[in-house]
Amino acid sequence: MKTGDRPLTFFALILPFLAAAAAPILTRILKHNAAWVLALAPLWIFSHFCGMLGAIAGGGTVSGGFDWIPSLGVRFSWYMDGLSLTFALLISGIGTLIVLYSGGYLKGHEHQGRFFSFILMFMGAMQGLVVSDSFLMLFVFWELTSITSFLLIGFDHRREASRRAALQALVVTGLGGLSLLAALLVVWSATGQNELSTLLASGNVLRESPFYLLALILLLGGAFTKSAQFPFHFWLPNAMEAPTPVSAYLHSATMVKAGVYLLMRLNPVMGDTAPWETILPLFGGATLFVGTLLAVRQTDLKLMLAYTTVGSLGLLVMLTGFGSETAVEAAVLYLIAHSMFKGALFMVAGLVDHETGTRHISSLSGLRGAMPITFTAGLLAALSMGGVPLFFGFLAKEEIYAALAIGGGWATLALLVALIGNVLMFAIGFTVGLKPFIGPMGNAPKKAHEGPILLWLGPLVLALSGFAAALYSPLAHHLLSSPMASAVAGQSLTVEISTLPHIGAPLFLSALTIVLGIEAYLTQAKLRAGMVSLLAAIGWGPDRGFDQAMRGLVRLAVRVTRIVQNGRLDFYLTVVFIAVALALLVPMIMFGELPSMPSWPDLRFYELTVMAIAVIGLGAVVYAKDRLTAIVSLGIQGFAVALLFMLLGAPDLSFTQFMVETLSVVILALVMTRLRLAVTEHRPFGQKALDITVSTACGVAFALLLLKVTQLPFDATLSSFFEAHSKAIAHGRNIVNVIIVDFRGLDTLGEISVVMIAGLSILALIRVRAKGHEKVKTTRQEQAPCEH
Repeated sequence: MKTGDRPLTFFALILPFLAAAAAPILTRILKHNAAWVLALAPLWIFSHFCGMLGAIAGGGTVSGGFDWIPSLGVRFSWYMDGLSLTFALLISGIGTLIVLYSGGYLKGHEHQGRFFSFILMFMGAMQGLVVSDSFLMLFVFWELTSITSFLLIGFDHRREASRRAALQALVVTGLGGLSLLAALLVVWSATGQNELSTLLASGNVLRESPFYLLALILLLGGAFTKSAQFPFHFWLPNAMEAPTPVSAYLHSATMVKAGVYLLMRLNPVMGDTAPWETILPLFGGATLFVGTLLAVRQTDLKLMLAYTTVGSLGLLVMLTGFGSETAVEAAVLYLIAHSMFKGALFMVAGLVDHETGTRHISSLSGLRGAMPITFTAGLLAALSMGGVPLFFGFLAKEEIYAALAIGGGWATLALLVALIGNVLMFAIGFTVGLKPFIGPMGNAPKKAHEGPILLWLGPLVLALSGFAAALYSPLAHHLLSSPMASAVAGQSLTVEISTLPHIGAPLFLSALTIVLGIEAYLTQAKLRAGMVSLLAAIGWGPDRGFDQAMRGLVRLAVRVTRIVQNGRLDFYLTVVFIAVALALLVPMIMFGELPSMPSWPDLRFYELTVMAIAVIGLGAVVYAKDRLTAIVSLGIQGFAVALLFMLLGAPDLSFTQFMVETLSVVILALVMTRLRLAVTEHRPFGQKALDITVSTACGVAFALLLLKVTQLPFDATLSSFFEAHSKAIAHGRNIVNVIIVDFRGLDTLGEISVVMIAGLSILALIRVRAKGHEKVKTTRQEQAPCEH
């Protein structure tokens, strides 16, 4: 293991956030040129991580960090191997192109600076997620991706559709985040590890734990929601309400692949079990099938690509759960290829929309002459997405078929689903990357022309990268594919597939995919009509179900609020005191902790007198005919307690009690005389019976608790501590005062604050009542002459 350059790596992790803070200022100063300056941040990060390629390709890892919460053994730590490094390079590399693309796409937008800030924060969150080592650091960045994606999806907040899509993404991925947090806590408890690097070195500890299945289910809850697996897939296409730079970045290298990253990361310690190899292929295959079929239904370029992303994520999950070494290699190759061709196609779709004013496929054709660079980028990306030879997508398709064409019922079903998915993705890829550019000129709202360099640079670079990576596949495998596959498999793997055809079942299936894909491309209108009819027949779907669930949640909240927050103070107090009584009585009764009844003490005459005064005061309160008499009588109880304090040798407490009771009686009497209340109360018998029951229960509960406490052996630890340290530390001889002022200073401050707030509330209540009374009186005086 190699320890990395901690300052530089830490700087790489916080640099996107620093750039996000500076983005609005730079945008105001540099205008549309700000993108070139801001892109330097992810470009430097990309170059920094490129410097680790040699060490990690040689079988090493790079780690570092520092103590975050030392008392809990939690570190802010990072861990770089083939998996995390490949993700880091994709995030920073594609992120550089996205920042440049955003500068052209949102040129002149009044909130471009804010957008740059959001996209850079999103980049930093995703970057931190994939290099995190500590569980806490992973969870923090995981949730930060949800928050920043919410800001990006809802960027055009004036549109209701944008707000709905942002809220939907936040709710779904946020709930998944809570599931992930629970999973990490279970793993921590089961293995004693709170860092990924040590967990990966723990062998079969997690798989052999009785909590394995619980941890797996909770983990899948986080991964499936983040990576839009069926039936949680609906939020991802709706996220297309975001500007195209967001869609291109989110779908190619960042948030939607976070769940796939997590599954790949934990495959060495959670894979190779029956639940893993059943649940992942099942849900992954269903997601691939549903996503590609729904993509055929769409006519919007971005929605076509969005649904194929759903299908691609399903394919990655299916391969990750399949278990074989070849399946792992296929997943790695397809993830890299998908990042390049999907990012390019999304940017092509946005560029076409930017220059023509539409993304509707029926209005787009004949753009090849007007947009030759965009056409080149789109065609190259489509060729890679379709799995055509000489492109990295072809290598991925070959390896997918090699992994699944092994015979057996389960593998044959997975192979059939993969074949259907790849055929439909071939058709969609060329529908986006080729169809808008061929044929006669369409009826787009704007006259098309080639966009500026900021818009076509990104898709062209990514499309050419897919070609170059295949052309120099040995180098790409050595630096990226093999280290990443080794990290996912938990053992050393060497990816060797090249662009040279290999005669066999995979090549035959690749050729069949191309033939059927061309047929699907040519008959796409019929396929679309069939899907429209099918979806109309089905009717209900998860997207509609989300709206129904949210409406139901709101209705439930309203009903619960009407019950528990009905605006009646007497109801609130009754509930609180019932809860107090139950909290005290139920544990003592259930666990047999009731105190034994003490014998009658031998009291002196003056002690009996004080108790008699307290009983008389209690009777005066209960039988008082008006509120003022009850308030004054209530003070008798406090004075009796103050007398007891004095008789038992605590004059300071006695003095405090006398002052508090006197002030309480005066203040309450003052308030009651200023408020317009009835002289006596008129509660129904049922209300009185309830109040008597609750108050009796609370009194008995506290009495029993105090009796139980006094019957326990006295622990003098605190008393000895305060006696030994009050004068030495706080320089005070009065131990009680020292405890209140020094050792419990914050508690005392809180109590004072509560008293102050209560006093201000009483003052405000009196003033409001007084002003209301004066207003009513004035109004009556003004109306009096009119009545005569």
